[in-house]
Amino acid sequence: MSDSFFLQKRHRKMLLSGRRWRMRLVFWGGAVGVGVVSVAFAAAATQASALFNAMLFNPWIALVLTPAGFTLSAWVAANYFPGSQGSGIPQAIAARHIRDTGLRSNILALRLTFGKILLTLFGLACGASIGREGPTVQVGAAIMLYSGRVGRMISQRGLILAGGAAGVAAAFNTPLAGIVFAIEEMSRAFEQRSSGLVLIAVILAGMASLGLVGNYSYFGSNASMLTVTIDWVALPICGILGGVLGALFARAVLRINTFTGTYIAANPRRNLLLAAFVAGSIVAICGLLSGGATYGTGYEAARQAVEGSGMSLGFAPLKFFATVASTCSGIPGGLFAPSLSIGAGLGEAVAAVLHVHAPGAIVLLGMTAYFAGVVQAPITSAVIIGEMTNATAMRLPLLLAALIGYGISRAIQRESLYHAMARQFLANLKK
Repeated sequence: MSDSFFLQKRHRKMLLSGRRWRMRLVFWGGAVGVGVVSVAFAAAATQASALFNAMLFNPWIALVLTPAGFTLSAWVAANYFPGSQGSGIPQAIAARHIRDTGLRSNILALRLTFGKILLTLFGLACGASIGREGPTVQVGAAIMLYSGRVGRMISQRGLILAGGAAGVAAAFNTPLAGIVFAIEEMSRAFEQRSSGLVLIAVILAGMASLGLVGNYSYFGSNASMLTVTIDWVALPICGILGGVLGALFARAVLRINTFTGTYIAANPRRNLLLAAFVAGSIVAICGLLSGGATYGTGYEAARQAVEGSGMSLGFAPLKFFATVASTCSGIPGGLFAPSLSIGAGLGEAVAAVLHVHAPGAIVLLGMTAYFAGVVQAPITSAVIIGEMTNATAMRLPLLLAALIGYGISRAIQRESLYHAMARQFLANLKK
């Protein structure tokens, strides 16, 4: 008999294998679970932000509520959910580099992800300038890793990658961005062995999200395009400013994290709470100065800017400081959505100064360039903004803005923020 006969027989045996089908079903169930959890997390985050706004019947209440909330959240995270602090994306990246499967499982334990969700919601209910998208990546990676253990799958690194991609796709309703994010940011390379896992996870998580909330554009729809000379002049300006400010944000976060780590180590019980209280106070002050616009994710302000309603010129710098403080405070929460809102404020300011013909388009350029400057993932930045706003006419300008922002940021800050934070996370684990 020929070799092809035996190969076909072996292929049929593998196709009908009960063990293989159990692995597939568990994996598919995990991917759907990521989509369901992402949708529930998004709905709960909206309610948490609404609760905070309801409590601010007097704006000055934030000076007590926000610092106290930060302090409590940092204490609970450190004592009951260690490893839940911050975005969640650095943890997922770090888990892919850890060879110790037990330690990897601890970083992405389901109990830890429960605390991540709970404390992120609590932070939003206290006015923190954080987002849910980064935590969704860690949650997605944890769900897929657990599914892999149940289904006895051995590709743990691939499962983490697939879970992170599914988390981004379901959080923003951006399947292409989820795939690009996994390749460009989490793995920093195309991994053929994991490509099928990533694609299936993104599709199933996206279908679960679509089934629950329907098809939508995260930041609404923007049909603007660059039509006159002044609009094209704004493109490199947004790219340069976005790259500079994004790099400054990354540098500030990394240096403050290094300083606070040393400061807290000197007296962990007291200094942890003091650092969180100071960060919460900064967020509250920024909120008061902005008339409440800088609290939370910044989603509403960014959406209004994308759709042409505009925002104040002071929004971007105040949101910048509030997000730095929130990111370095020791509480769980991501920086995806706040960064996009800062970029929207940057684009709005450039549009106002230059008196452009299409201000909505310039807002998109600001979002893309700044986000590319922060995370140094230009393709992800351009794709995610394009998908979130349905801006089909802006594909090339978005890519150009992202490339400029990335290049400028790379010249100032050599290491990507998420990967640098992952390195800091791994260093702390070894202590």
